[in-house]
Amino acid sequence: MNKLFVFIFVFLSLINSANSNPTINARTGILMDYHSNEILYEFDADSQIYPASMTKIMTSIIAFDLLKKNKLSLDDMFVVSENAWRLSQSGYSSMFIMVNDQVSVEDLLKGIIIASGNDACVALAEGIAGSEENFAEMMNEKAAEIGMTNTNFTNSSGINDPDNISTVRDIAIMSKYLIQNYPIYYELFKEKTFTWDRTGGDPIKQGNRNPLLYKNVGVDGVKTGYLAVEKYSLASSMKKKDRRLIAVVSGFATKNSRSSESLKLLNWGYRNTNTLEISKKEDSFFELEMWLGKKDKLKVTTKEDFYLTINKKDIRNLSVNLQYNGPVVAPISEGTKIADLIISNNGNLIKKLPLFAAEDVKKVNFFKSLITSINFLIWGDV
Repeated sequence: MNKLFVFIFVFLSLINSANSNPTINARTGILMDYHSNEILYEFDADSQIYPASMTKIMTSIIAFDLLKKNKLSLDDMFVVSENAWRLSQSGYSSMFIMVNDQVSVEDLLKGIIIASGNDACVALAEGIAGSEENFAEMMNEKAAEIGMTNTNFTNSSGINDPDNISTVRDIAIMSKYLIQNYPIYYELFKEKTFTWDRTGGDPIKQGNRNPLLYKNVGVDGVKTGYLAVEKYSLASSMKKKDRRLIAVVSGFATKNSRSSESLKLLNWGYRNTNTLEISKKEDSFFELEMWLGKKDKLKVTTKEDFYLTINKKDIRNLSVNLQYNGPVVAPISEGTKIADLIISNNGNLIKKLPLFAAEDVKKVNFFKSLITSINFLIWGDV
């Protein structure tokens, strides 16, 4: 076979392989861009799952929300009930707290997030809401608030309960909410070890159960899960430079496939797509020509953040244009809608973003206005 032909065949095969959808050996999954909310890939993303320990993401959110509102402190101490202690004796993932221990909120959160302790979940839930049932109501209220439309929580840990259900799409929504709203507390999710100085025994050191944290590839969360009926699951988030992706997959057959397949999905997203910051609210400025103003240029900005995720092969067809009747005539008041930012791909409109004046611009005095007008009439100079 001709060597040149072989080279071209291999090259084209690599291109097609790079652009094709990934094959993930699991039951249901989703890959989402954090900034644009664009779904890069999904399969049966609204199929019902048992979220198992991914439930603990919401348990953490409830505590973080109270911490943020100063209704809870990391130093607050909660007494461990027999109900919470029993979960450390039944073979589940545990922090290994003892009955009547007084444990700080900070330690309980580390026990939940890093060690995946079911006992810590119950102790935190009872300390916050009086009972795990009351706490589950708080979880469901929060789930509804943030748009998790196919989720019902019945406990704080995710252990066996046929009514504790969700979807990978909802788990992705919850993961983004966690990262976006509690960036300081989210740092706990990337900690690799937690040592609990337990009562009546030597300290227990446990490692984070998220296998991707140990690969140094940019993954900094979120949470693993396992139930016999659901098999292995993982909500993971990877950050490279300023871009973040969130993957949630459930129904892996093995621990190893949970790790390797999730990483494959995340890497596929980075390899095949880019996310562009088109405009940042009150931070990205565009300049328009002014007429009869005390400034030659008018700064305009959007009132919303807009990020665009696009397939890398389509970037050459992307266009971003300003649309306005110009030059803009002074005076102009800050906040006045002036123009539109038109984003299109291959001639197809993607988004029309209104642009607003970011400043007041006063009109020049009468004499300056007269001279400017005469110059324009004679020379066409604005």
